[in-house]
Amino acid sequence: MTLAACKNSDEFTISGKLENVQGLKKILLYQQNRLVDSAFLNESNEFKFRVAAPEPEFFYLVANEKNYLFVAKNGDELNFEADYMNPVGEYKIEGSKDAEKLKEFNSIANKYGKVFIELRSQYDRQVSANPALKDSLEAVLRPRFEENMKQFSDESLKFAEKNKDNLAGFYAISSLDKMMYEEQMIKFAEDIKGKYKNNEAVTDFISRMEKLKPLSKGQVAPDFTMASADGKPLKLSDFRGKYVLLDFWASWCGPCRQENPNLVKQYHAFKDKGFTILGISLDSEKSKWLKAIQDDKLAWNHASELKQWNGTVSRQYEVEAIPASFLLDPQGKIIGKNLRGAELELFLKNTLK
Repeated sequence: MTLAACKNSDEFTISGKLENVQGLKKILLYQQNRLVDSAFLNESNEFKFRVAAPEPEFFYLVANEKNYLFVAKNGDELNFEADYMNPVGEYKIEGSKDAEKLKEFNSIANKYGKVFIELRSQYDRQVSANPALKDSLEAVLRPRFEENMKQFSDESLKFAEKNKDNLAGFYAISSLDKMMYEEQMIKFAEDIKGKYKNNEAVTDFISRMEKLKPLSKGQVAPDFTMASADGKPLKLSDFRGKYVLLDFWASWCGPCRQENPNLVKQYHAFKDKGFTILGISLDSEKSKWLKAIQDDKLAWNHASELKQWNGTVSRQYEVEAIPASFLLDPQGKIIGKNLRGAELELFLKNTLK
């Protein structure tokens, strides 16, 4: 009889050891967001779980504020090792194909995570020593943070494309910024449709990507009518014939207010070339909304439902963070999303020649 034939096909096991636990006594096991089991560490800081999982599922080992993700299914015999004090949260799980694939992706994440921690430490040390350096350091380090994130995202995308047959690939694609990689994420969802039908995380991801399809580039932006700043009904389709930047913002949103001077600049540079802006505010207090319009000198059309995140239009456009924007062509088709700063200026220069 082979060893494989002796495995219990009705459950999986995960045995592990957690070093430098700093007095930690108990470790928890979650299946996505549901607590499945708990175990006390023995004198050697070891633990063991036996759990049923008929299909591959995401699980988390939770030790205080540390979370360790793994994939398991019935018949797997997994081994876990980690140093609780590891600053990047590195860990090792072996014993199955899914575990090996997740280990491969974790090595990618850890590589860029270490760079992030070093850059963050460099910033904190120097600002602590000389607070006056804060702005100049941000200007120097921000491009390095952004480049590190871009490299991580690009490598994660390549990994996901090669691993559509396992949950590690799904985990990699779901770690990406939806605003930047929407097209790739929608395609990935289409490619894995029908797989992992009982996996809540996968089915939720596919559902969210389906909702984004009508909002992807090339689609006609959904029409709506909303009260303008002066209380009159304002309809999106009334702006047909112009390039329109549909800008979701709010008076209380710091990044939005920081971007407003750039929008003012682009509006005045291109408003005579068939370009305009329609600001959609997620404010709840009309007085604060109107004051921000005046203070920031936003001379274009504005509208709001004054319901913050509960507005019909912000939900219709799947707005989960602001600032968020959609650039529409004269036919109302979406031709750009979340263009800001120099990127927006370059796009407008190339489009409105």
